[in-house]
Amino acid sequence: MKLVRMEWNGGAHWGEVSGETVHFTAGMAGSRTGEAAPFNEAALLPPAEPTKIVCVGRNYLDHIRELGNDKGDLPTEPGIFLKGPNALAEPGGTVDAPDWSDNFHFEGELALVIGTRARDLTPETALSAVAGYTCGLDLTARDLQKQDLQWFRAKAADRFCPLGPWLETELDPADLRLRTRINGETRQDSRTSLMIFDVPAILTYVTRFVTLEPGDVVLTGTPEGVGPIKAGDTVEVEVEGVGVLVTRIG
Repeated sequence: MKLVRMEWNGGAHWGEVSGETVHFTAGMAGSRTGEAAPFNEAALLPPAEPTKIVCVGRNYLDHIRELGNDKGDLPTEPGIFLKGPNALAEPGGTVDAPDWSDNFHFEGELALVIGTRARDLTPETALSAVAGYTCGLDLTARDLQKQDLQWFRAKAADRFCPLGPWLETELDPADLRLRTRINGETRQDSRTSLMIFDVPAILTYVTRFVTLEPGDVVLTGTPEGVGPIKAGDTVEVEVEGVGVLVTRIG
């Protein structure tokens, strides 16, 4: 099932996609309200209303190597950083290239949205806390990443996390193809089975320390192939079984 969040008649609505119709629901994955709208007229919003966006860094060996961080042992636990809700950007939207960075990068990722309050998850229970899966774009000011204490400007600036286009609720995240294209040219092409820490391991680790709330977002890391983007570029992140997130760089 596809769950969308959309703007309609001046308000934000959650809904279930059925053919060419969006049936509005009482919140994410709630019951239908009886109202509906044509899907082809939907102005899609980010399919999440998070209190926080939890991100995993260096979760693919090939990405660790391309950044020159493979001099020691592989990570023994997920490397976590945060973005705030201010970082969300809608599918199909435009994100301006920041004038304060000289090395603005794309990172395509599998993202998930939490559906229930989650603390102390186990590998066996972790996936039951997920409402759905979507495409994420972790925009990064690579030059400032080397200067920030906690990657605050580099990763968490306004609109540095396009998300969408919708949530796919029936999906096994274990082995999905993940591709990122810049102006139609494939730059990243990998599979989630190559992650060092899979989705259950990530959720088990995070919820040992932090309670995840319904609507929170988790980005699972990016594979090899990241690189610079500039004004005029179009970024497409495609996750098998989900769809394509399109972001234009202004």
